[in-house]
Amino acid sequence: MKTKILILISVILISFTSLAQNACKAYYPFEEGTKFEITNYDKKGKKEGIVNYEVTQVNNNVATIKTIIFDDKGKEVTTMEYQIVCEGDKISIDFKSMMNPDMFKQYKDMEMDITGTNVELPNNLQVGQTLKDANMNMAIDMGGLKMNMSVDMLNRKVEKKESITTPAGTFECFALSYDNEMKMGLKMSFKIKEWISEGIGVVRNESYNKNGKLMGYSELTSFSK
Repeated sequence: MKTKILILISVILISFTSLAQNACKAYYPFEEGTKFEITNYDKKGKKEGIVNYEVTQVNNNVATIKTIIFDDKGKEVTTMEYQIVCEGDKISIDFKSMMNPDMFKQYKDMEMDITGTNVELPNNLQVGQTLKDANMNMAIDMGGLKMNMSVDMLNRKVEKKESITTPAGTFECFALSYDNEMKMGLKMSFKIKEWISEGIGVVRNESYNKNGKLMGYSELTSFSK
């Protein structure tokens, strides 16, 4: 269960880290009609689901992305839309993107108070660079019973440059890492590694537990403009 929750969060983040070129140029495509597919796997390489993305609109440096999530049998789980903002030499990603889609679907009819700090991704990535932390805090009113949840992205760093191969091709990438902490009653901590390619976005994302063991991964399986 922990692995699936984490993969869902990673998928949403991948959807945003794969979007922003033109005005912001560099590492992220920011064009209407761009489509890409991310496939999620468990630690043994068994497929756990597929997520399809499409940039449906770009207006005044704001991109709208349609996301359709499918389970391992190809059944549609949920559909979502997101927006990201291009701000000079970086993109700013709404902190609400850190909420996993299944939870949003489950609690959408309940009163939610969501606050946080946006995820920022600069275009001038360099090895050794430290990126800003991000977080999301959510309070859900369940009819007299209140539930709190938080997600934190901490210690974000650009580790190195290397080549990564996925079913979508071979890409020259920057390798990033960060700590992901979730609190919902109990605290869960994970280590995330991801690879970002110029003009493409994130092509691979790996999740590790606190002991350094692989829990699951996601990778780019198709990309088109």
